[in-house]
Amino acid sequence: MAKVEKRKFLGIVLFIFIIFLISLPFFAGSGGRSFRGSSNKVGVIRISGIIVSSNPYVKRIRKFAKERYIKAILIRVNSPGGAVAPSQEIYREILKAKKKKLVVVSMGSVAASGAYYISSGASYIFANPGTLTGSIGVIMEYMNMKNLMSWMKLKPVVIKSGKFKDTGSPYRNLAPQERKYLHGLIMNVYAQFVTDVYEARKEKGLKFSMLRKIADGRVFSGEEALKYHLVDNIGDFYDAVDFIKKETNMKGEPQLIYVRRKRSFLSDLLDNLTRVIIGESHEGFRESFFNQGYNLLYLWR
Repeated sequence: MAKVEKRKFLGIVLFIFIIFLISLPFFAGSGGRSFRGSSNKVGVIRISGIIVSSNPYVKRIRKFAKERYIKAILIRVNSPGGAVAPSQEIYREILKAKKKKLVVVSMGSVAASGAYYISSGASYIFANPGTLTGSIGVIMEYMNMKNLMSWMKLKPVVIKSGKFKDTGSPYRNLAPQERKYLHGLIMNVYAQFVTDVYEARKEKGLKFSMLRKIADGRVFSGEEALKYHLVDNIGDFYDAVDFIKKETNMKGEPQLIYVRRKRSFLSDLLDNLTRVIIGESHEGFRESFFNQGYNLLYLWR
């Protein structure tokens, strides 16, 4: 009888241990992580892919900015940009964080358009010599399916409250007034981009006259961007880490803290289902969906 009880006890202990191991990834490095201990901690945030939402990045920036054990924030950017409003929201959160501690950007393969917008707000920017960056501009595009609809002998019916309500409809050509209206909208948002970059970079030697000259949508290599004062130095991720160590007078090696996105069973299940159904990750599906239709973008094409 004692042996049976012992086996039951060992079985319960083993079961609890297995549950602990399964649960560990959901808690390790999660948003509730404590950063107490050494003051050599650097909060690292990765911004990659098309920017469709600011929420996950803003949360991480805010968390690192208010955590006193985090000495600096290092943002690794590898993105062609994305939607206008999320780019602006991340940019403004970086400006807030910069008032509290050092914020350094390390550019990967590409940090263009909205991704450059975000980067410009940092205290210091590193780019690789071959990084593609810049692409300061705004783009709006949509598919004109007028001829296709005619070929299919389909005629869309639109009832609208004002003459501009269906501007950008894929079922007809733009009227001259509509094109003028959309161009004005784009130029307004473009002016916001240029102004914010200038305000963030003017103390780094960026001249407004030069910015207006080069802010025509073109991309630059990291070396060219340095010449135009769009970035501060040439170097990789670990050069940025060494810079932070020096600027914050750290004793010993910096400890890099990554906050992994908390995932649930349902989000994992959704990812797996979308991979099976459409052969893409859930994030990839969101990006594909985002690229359909009529959008105002800070995006390098």
